[in-house]
Amino acid sequence: MISKIGAQEEGSGDARERVLERLDRISRFYDSAFAIPGTKYRIGWDSIFGLVPGVGDVIGVAPLAYYIKVAHRYNMGTGVYLRLVANQGVDFLLGSVPLVGDLFDWGFKANVRNAKILRSRLR
Repeated sequence: MISKIGAQEEGSGDARERVLERLDRISRFYDSAFAIPGTKYRIGWDSIFGLVPGVGDVIGVAPLAYYIKVAHRYNMGTGVYLRLVANQGVDFLLGSVPLVGDLFDWGFKANVRNAKILRSRLR
């Protein structure tokens, strides 16, 4: 059971700011950590992990647990859960197709999409 103090801290502006910062760090790490020289495009570790068949795509789904935790903590509802899972699911399924999936990963950026969904609900 959460105490009154714990509940106040969780809903406080500082707590929300920490969550927003963490969402930004996760989405940057997985989807836009590196600039592709000579282009305006960025890729992240998800694209690099995706080059390892099977294992890379499973690692790419890991942030979903945190997104679901945030959505649950702030009671965002079933619609948000479904959008988060759908984005990560599409990324996993299409990302697991050799070569085509790697190109898809560069453009789809499920983690950026999910962070944007959560960010809009937290503000």
